[in-house]
Amino acid sequence: MFSTLPYITRHFSYKHVTCAPIRQLSYIIARNMATSPSNGPDPTNNVEIFLRQGQEYTEIKEGLGRILVPYSRVESSGKPAQSVQEQQSVFYNPIQQFNRDLTVLAIKAYGQDFLSTSRPSNAKHIAKRKRESTDSHGPNSKKQQEEPANAASEAQSTTTPGLPKPVDTTKTAQDDTTMTDVQEDVEGITGKEEKPDNAVAQSSKETAKEPEIKPENISHQNAPRAPSTANGPKFTILDALSATGLRALRYAQEIPFVTSVTANDLTPSAVEAIRRNAEHNNTESKINVTLGDARGHMYSILAEEVNRDHVREKHAKRNQSRGKRYNVIDLDPYGTAAPFLDAAVNAVRDDGGLLCVTCTDSGIWASNGYPEKAFSLYGGLPIKGSYSHEVGLRLILHSIATAAARYGLAIEPLLSLSVDYYVRIFVKITKSPAQVKFLAGKTMVVYNCDGGCGAWETQLLARNKKITNKGNDYYKHGFALAPTADSNCKHCDTKMHLAGPMYAGPLHSRDFIQKILGELPNASDDIYGTKPRIEGMLQTALEEYIPPPVDDSKNIKEDEYAALDATPFYFHPTNLAGSLHCVCPDEDSFRGALRHLGYEVTRSHCKAGSMKTNAPWAVVWHVMREWIRQKRPVKMEKIAQNTPAYKLLRLGNPEREQDEVDKLQVVFDQRLGRDRAKQGLVRYQSNPTENWGPQSRAKGR
Repeated sequence: MFSTLPYITRHFSYKHVTCAPIRQLSYIIARNMATSPSNGPDPTNNVEIFLRQGQEYTEIKEGLGRILVPYSRVESSGKPAQSVQEQQSVFYNPIQQFNRDLTVLAIKAYGQDFLSTSRPSNAKHIAKRKRESTDSHGPNSKKQQEEPANAASEAQSTTTPGLPKPVDTTKTAQDDTTMTDVQEDVEGITGKEEKPDNAVAQSSKETAKEPEIKPENISHQNAPRAPSTANGPKFTILDALSATGLRALRYAQEIPFVTSVTANDLTPSAVEAIRRNAEHNNTESKINVTLGDARGHMYSILAEEVNRDHVREKHAKRNQSRGKRYNVIDLDPYGTAAPFLDAAVNAVRDDGGLLCVTCTDSGIWASNGYPEKAFSLYGGLPIKGSYSHEVGLRLILHSIATAAARYGLAIEPLLSLSVDYYVRIFVKITKSPAQVKFLAGKTMVVYNCDGGCGAWETQLLARNKKITNKGNDYYKHGFALAPTADSNCKHCDTKMHLAGPMYAGPLHSRDFIQKILGELPNASDDIYGTKPRIEGMLQTALEEYIPPPVDDSKNIKEDEYAALDATPFYFHPTNLAGSLHCVCPDEDSFRGALRHLGYEVTRSHCKAGSMKTNAPWAVVWHVMREWIRQKRPVKMEKIAQNTPAYKLLRLGNPEREQDEVDKLQVVFDQRLGRDRAKQGLVRYQSNPTENWGPQSRAKGR
């Protein structure tokens, strides 16, 4: 009887019931799932059970998405029942809810802006054809104005009596021409038309039957089912590594202008779960499920586009469409996203498409244990120091930028965050060979005093120099002067080590962050459980910005292409104090001292207590020496020679002539250094539970 119903729902109390071994499925990530008020459902005594083809499932809710996970009630050993959270161990990680909530809000902000400014790829061609049609046949055309006033009577007199009046085909021809252009535009933008309703219904029935999933009988169709575009333009998303399909479910239900979401995964068991969850959420019409390697899926879109453009070669310049490229591609793998970047930049729209990237391998890009692995994945070496996570962001951005540059594509980082044990990056991809020319001048290596005081110096690989010639300003690209640092640190005489190359431009778009923050009050607290943390982290990222040095030359468009981050890294006062063996200054005093000298000081979203400033390292160490002299003296006789502290405190050369920095008067003004930013925000969340991390790697089948 149960087999005749898609779902059987029953309620019972599991207090007095023992649990059976949980059937191991693919993508077992959260083996012992953590519980917090903002991550995943709370365990309750009453468990809702869904029976599907003889298998019992329970439900996890996040946002508007609901996923089914296997549930068994009796343990073979007869042990007491585990909690519901411990049983729900099927490739769902509640730690990533912040990631998913933020991504939904970011895509909303991006999509609203994109749809309000985007035009069809052949819009200029259509407008030209319409103008030509109007000039030839329209009522205000020159030809019509020059005709004599009695043209109508002359035409009537030449009509043969007894024959029907000739039909004026001018309007028909005009309409036909216009409709042809519009149809070409629709096909170029949206692809094929949606299946008829009866076809969709038939497809839903076939999905409901839940046939056995095997690689050989699953369609490898790479293009999403494109719904009707009668109500608006097409907006498609690819969830390339979908697992349960939770992201795809949330995108389909929480972003109103999304027309199609493709959920792809490599393993048949995951595809089966995605289809089951899509049916459970009644989103089969919006979610297209595909089985296969994500790289093959994305490259197939490029291959189809290249073949089509080859066929249309004679019209390539004026009638090239972006085919089935996605508006948004989301890469959220377990570990690194590096293997998918090249395919992703070729499958996302090149007129401002959005690429969302997660990398959870912080042991590679944020540590000094595997420099050879970091270079093979991201094309650069990590750094040893407290600011390693900010370096990791720039390494990954460098990897994306170089992958895109090979195809004449430029990136614009909209939001780059270091969160818990992973990074989440949102970049806009645009076809712009002219902008790609600036990439070498926005790529740098770093000389790092990792064994001494922790100071660094940056070295650009090339130079984007703005010059003026005959009243015209433009940029010239050339070689950069090198090196910018000696082999030993000029502050503590410790050996310097090299890191990079890495991205040297801004990490965020302030306009993009402000747009998300502007829409955040309208977001439902019930749907976005991590909303307080999103607000705190975005506000902190927004406050990171320190204006670059003033440029007196005329502003031109290329200034944006050449923009560099004036303060690429942060430091932590505790590390400075550790190098000098002194008491750490309080944040207000340290900020106040730098601000009193005329420098800007902000914080980084990466780490609590961090500071970013445009003050040079010589000034920072001068402030620390004054802190020791004025506030917290140290026993100089106990500082050993040949140590960083001995050099920094200038104990070996007391008669050294003072330079301009040494003459600066330092005032530790706590009032001036007080945080003027918005108060009461969750800027840095502590780990809410034990074992807070990525959990176990998935085991697909």
